[in-house]
Amino acid sequence: MSETFIRAAVHAVSPSSTSRSAVGLPFPRWQILSRYVSPVLLMILWQIACSTGLLSTRLIASPAQIVVTSWSLINDGTLLSNLGVSLLRAALGLLIAIVAGISLALVAGLSRIGEDIVDAPLQIMRTLPVLALVPLFILWFGIGEAPKILLVALGSIFPIYLNLLKGIRSIDPKLLEMAQTLGLSRRQIIQDVILPGALPDLLVGLRFAVGISWLMLVVAEQINAESGIGHMMMDAEDFLRTDIILVGLFVYGLLGLVSDQLVRTLEHHLLAWRCVRHSRGLTT
Repeated sequence: MSETFIRAAVHAVSPSSTSRSAVGLPFPRWQILSRYVSPVLLMILWQIACSTGLLSTRLIASPAQIVVTSWSLINDGTLLSNLGVSLLRAALGLLIAIVAGISLALVAGLSRIGEDIVDAPLQIMRTLPVLALVPLFILWFGIGEAPKILLVALGSIFPIYLNLLKGIRSIDPKLLEMAQTLGLSRRQIIQDVILPGALPDLLVGLRFAVGISWLMLVVAEQINAESGIGHMMMDAEDFLRTDIILVGLFVYGLLGLVSDQLVRTLEHHLLAWRCVRHSRGLTT
């Protein structure tokens, strides 16, 4: 009974937004598809520029060339095998970042001493240029998979940590007092009060982290990589194959767009209670 009451109280006092996407209202199918209209128009203009000679196909391949090259790379297995390696690296790095970011945010957000210990080193690391850390990562972890995965994790951890910390600090103190009055343990308070109340901020951090994970993967896969989309692009550079390089760039961009849409969909499902509250507010 107490857990149900606490969850209801968290939902009742959580900050709301008047925007459709913020409150978790489901997107109509046409609205999801409309996000892809502008990229399609840009592709059409690009093809026209290449076909009319405004853009040299020796310097930049046309969309038609990219499609033909993509199909060729798919048929011989090159694209799919490298894509699988890249997806595994990004997923493992992001998973490490999620676990570490949530843990560190809880330590810093629930204790003043924890914040003094955790926050300053993380803020220092956040300002360090990633490329400057690459030589150290190679010396520490070699040239295998470990440095690539850890580079992705390092870049992705900060938005998760910062946004969740903000969410924890924004929890209404009255909720915490209520939970203590009801006799909930510290674990129950974290599970039923703090994490649900900070969930919107955590999901915002996750969206940023997913985007950063792909950016970090681009850097990681161009350093002593023997497989992956980045490795495929580096090989193409040696043979002046701009079409293969652009295929790799499009794959990175498409992965970023699809992964962001997945997080948005997850956000709408997990924050469905905000939709109910918003609809009630509109009818009052």
